[in-house]
Amino acid sequence: MAEANWTSVSEFVLLGLSERQDLQPLIFAGLLATYLVNLVGNSMLLVLIWADPQLASPMYFLLSQLAMVDMGLASITLPQALVNTLSQHRVIPFASCLAQLFLYLAVDNMEGYLLAIMAYDRYMAVCDPLRYAAVVTRSLCLKMAAASLAVVISHGLLHAVMTARLRYCGNSVQHFFCDVPPLLRLSCTRPVASELVISTQGVFVVVAPFVFILASYVRIGVAVARLRSAQALRKALSTCGSHLTVVLLTYGSVAWLYFHPDSSTTQGQKQQVTFLYTSVVPTLNPLIYSLRNKDVAAALRRVRRRV
Repeated sequence: MAEANWTSVSEFVLLGLSERQDLQPLIFAGLLATYLVNLVGNSMLLVLIWADPQLASPMYFLLSQLAMVDMGLASITLPQALVNTLSQHRVIPFASCLAQLFLYLAVDNMEGYLLAIMAYDRYMAVCDPLRYAAVVTRSLCLKMAAASLAVVISHGLLHAVMTARLRYCGNSVQHFFCDVPPLLRLSCTRPVASELVISTQGVFVVVAPFVFILASYVRIGVAVARLRSAQALRKALSTCGSHLTVVLLTYGSVAWLYFHPDSSTTQGQKQQVTFLYTSVVPTLNPLIYSLRNKDVAAALRRVRRRV
């Protein structure tokens, strides 16, 4: 777009998952059901972890943090999408859009860092069980979570500031929330600085947790391959099963979203995968940990007996 066409933008129009009016009631029902299940499932998991003394280990402390992040991720994107689905006036003020962008980037990346910390926890539990209790403490988990929070807040703030400085030649965002790629497409000129930050600092912040998770599971795989006992093998797999399932769902969606060829992907497909990644996967996490984790299932049974 030519820079001469630049006008001041005070608000953006979020076009949502679909512009077809006949689909809006169905989309609203799907968004609402996903949001409610997310809040109920993650809240129940939080209450269970906080109420049961047998779930006081660092692993479940990290799981409680993940549950809060999952609720936060859905709460950042879905309420605005629900309002816009029922409205013909799908606008979001410029400042609110940037705030949503900042919160989304910070919380979304925090999920990756928490999964990385949990991978370290599982690595120690499988590969060095004798030192696990002495090394992996709640204090260490708090320090790692605080350091991760500082990184993701800085990352989100950087992208929000750089996005605010762009000149826009339109305000119709092909998305159901404010994200960096659809906003960059509205820039009057090629946002070279933003693209450079995304391809360097952005890639590092996003990829670093995945590389750490991958390295942890390589070490776990080597340790599991050396096990002679079938019972020990089953125990190792049950220890990592829930976390590995969540990692595969999360990074599988990310891989499709960012590494799938644009030529074979429509904008609608990208929005659907983004919805899966930002809303459906966080909703499934408490279910995965409840069904595949015997400690959580046992705690749930104890709570039911008490009730």
